Amino acid sequence: MNPILELWRYASRHRPRIIYATVFSVLNKIMDIAPEILIGGAVDVVVRREDSFLAGFGLTDVRTQLLVLAGLTFVVWALESTFEYAYGVAWRNLAQTIQHELRVDAYGHVQGLELGYFDEQSTGGLMAILNDDVNQLERFLDRGANDLIQTATGVVGVLVVFFVLSPTIALLSFIPIPVIIFGSIRFTRLMGPRYAAVRAQAGNLNAQLANNLGGIATIKSFTSEQRETNRIAAESDRYRTINREAIKLSSAFVPVIRIAILAGFLVTLLYGGFRVFDGTLEVAAYSVLVFLTQRLLWPLTRLGETLDLYQRSMASTARILGLLGTEAQLTDGAVDLPSVRGAITFDAVTFAYHPGIPVLSQIDISVGAAETIAIVGSTGSGKTTLMKLLLRFADVDEGAIALDGVDVRDLTLESLRGSIGLVSQDVFLFFGTVKENILYGRPDATFAEVVEAARAAEAHDFIEALPYGYETVVGERGQKLSGGQRQRISIARAIIKDPPILVLDEATSAVDNETEAAIQRSLELVSRHRTTLVIAHRLSTIRNADRIYVLENGRVVEVGTHRDLVAAGGVYAGLWRVQTGEAVVWHQEA
Repeated sequence: MNPILELWRYASRHRPRIIYATVFSVLNKIMDIAPEILIGGAVDVVVRREDSFLAGFGLTDVRTQLLVLAGLTFVVWALESTFEYAYGVAWRNLAQTIQHELRVDAYGHVQGLELGYFDEQSTGGLMAILNDDVNQLERFLDRGANDLIQTATGVVGVLVVFFVLSPTIALLSFIPIPVIIFGSIRFTRLMGPRYAAVRAQAGNLNAQLANNLGGIATIKSFTSEQRETNRIAAESDRYRTINREAIKLSSAFVPVIRIAILAGFLVTLLYGGFRVFDGTLEVAAYSVLVFLTQRLLWPLTRLGETLDLYQRSMASTARILGLLGTEAQLTDGAVDLPSVRGAITFDAVTFAYHPGIPVLSQIDISVGAAETIAIVGSTGSGKTTLMKLLLRFADVDEGAIALDGVDVRDLTLESLRGSIGLVSQDVFLFFGTVKENILYGRPDATFAEVVEAARAAEAHDFIEALPYGYETVVGERGQKLSGGQRQRISIARAIIKDPPILVLDEATSAVDNETEAAIQRSLELVSRHRTTLVIAHRLSTIRNADRIYVLENGRVVEVGTHRDLVAAGGVYAGLWRVQTGEAVVWHQEA
C-alpha cells in the first residue's frame, strides 16, 4: 500500500481544496523568486543606464526605470504576502479537516468491529493510532506539503531563469540536482521502515501507559509502583533507541545536500564571474544567477527536515488507513422489526472462540414473549457467551438464534440491540454526572423520567444524598461510587431505555446481601411484562423464573423450574445445596 496514494483516494472530496492550496503555494514561490530578478534589473539600470533592458520598452530615463522597478517590487511583495496568507489558511484548514474526518471515520469504523477484534488489541495501541498518528499526519499537511511543493516550484523556476540567462551555466550549476533527487528518494526509502518501527513502539508505550493507569489501584495494592515505573522506563527507552536510529540517518541528510548545493553555487560564482570578465555575460544576469542560487540553497537544505516529517506522517498514515481497512467480520442485517414481542429461540447453537475448542454445543433454548428464564452453570460453562451471541457481539458457528421468528443475523444491529437492555456484572459508567449516565439509555428522556427510572432501580435515595445529587460527577468508570451504587445506576440506565427484552448478566454477583436484596426488588419490578433472560450465580435470585436452563461444559444438561430441578437431584440441586449450606464443601481432618 502506498500511503500517499491511499490518502489521495481517501481525501477525494477535498481535491478541489488541495488544488487551490497547491496553486497558492506555487504562486507564492514564484513571487518569492521574482525579487531576485528585479534586483538584477536594478543592477542592469545602474550599470548600463540608458542601454538597460528596460530602455528597450521606451523607458529611457534612468530615474523612471528605477521607479518602475520599485513599483513592480511593491506589487510582487504584496502578491507574495497575499499568496502566503492564502496558502497558510488553505493548508491549515485542510489539515484540520482531514485530521478531523480521519479520526472520526477511524473511530466510527472501530466501533463497527466485533468485540473479538478488541480482545486482540490494546486500548493504548488504538489510542496511539486515533490520536498520535492522526496528529502526526496533521502536522505534515499543515506545513510539510507546502514545503515540498514550494521546493519543487523553486527548483523548476530557478532552472527556467538559469536557462534563459545562460544555458551553459544552467547545465553546470544543476549537475548536483540529480544527486539531490536520488539522495532524497534513497533517504525516504531508508527512513520508511525506521519510522514505521517508531510508530509501532509508540503504540506499545501508549498501551502500557493506558494499562497501568487503568490498573493503578492494583499496582498500589501490590506496592508495585517502582516495578511499573521500571517497566514504563524500559518501554520509553526502547522508543528512544528506535528513534535514535532514525535520527542518526535523518541528521546526515542535510549536510550531504548542502555539499551538493555548494558545488552548484561555486560553479555559478566562478564560471559566471569569468564570463563577466570575458564580456560574454552581463553583470545584471550574473547578479540574478548568484542571488537565485542562494534562494535555492535554503529550501533544499530544509528538504531533509521536510522529508523527515513526510516519512513520519506516512508511517502514521499507513497505520490509520490500515485500521480503516480492517474488515468487520459481522455484517449488518437489513430487517427492521417495527414492534418486538420478545420471543427468543436458540436452535442447535454451536460456537467456538478458537477453532476446534467449542464453548457451546447444540444449545436449544426457547423463551416465550414476557417470560423470565434463567441460565445457570459453573464458571466457563458458556453462560455469558450465550448473551454475546444474542446481542450479536459474535455470530454462531452453527445453528441459529431468532427473535420473534427472525434470524438475528438478518436484523439490523440497531433494531436488534435497540430492543435489548443489558445489565452486566461488569458495570461501565462514563465520566460525567449521574444524570448523564442514566440518560445514556435514552438521551431524549426528561429529568422526571430519569428520577422515575432511578426510583425503580432503588437508586434515588442514595443519589439524592450525593454532594450534588443527580449532577454529581461519578469519576472515571464510576470510581467515586460503590459497586452496588454503580450497579443500580446501570439498572436505571436499562429501565429508562424501556426495552422489550432485558438481559441480566450476573447483575448481583459482586454486591453485598442488602444491596442484592434492593437490586432484586427492582429487577423483579422492571422484568414484569417483558422478556427477561437472567444469568445467575446466586441461585436464590432466580427461584421464581419460569424456566431454568443448566449448562455444563457448553451443553444444556437440565431444564425446569426451581422446584423441579431441586427435586430431580441433579447438577442444579447440587449447586443449590452448596449455596444453601446443605452440602459439605470442605473437610477438616480430626
